[in-house]
Amino acid sequence: MEASRLEAMILKAIPEAEVEAVDLQGGDHFEVTVISDRFHGASLLARHRMVYAALGDAMQGAVHALTIRALTTAERNERLGG
Repeated sequence: MEASRLEAMILKAIPEAEVEAVDLQGGDHFEVTVISDRFHGASLLARHRMVYAALGDAMQGAVHALTIRALTTAERNERLGG
């Protein structure tokens, strides 16, 4: 699977999000960063579940490993120092 396909799947489920997916190893190990204010007030587990739900069946076949960074806009800005 291509990283751009993961990005498109997440954007379909969370349209206002900023999404970046990086292929770490041969098309089945990925790291995704998702910035969305839908995550406001949600636990880390709930945020990850939102991303997994967006990827649906891909998590049962095409994607072997996934690292998720799910932040609100404010959290992203805090991490960037501004």
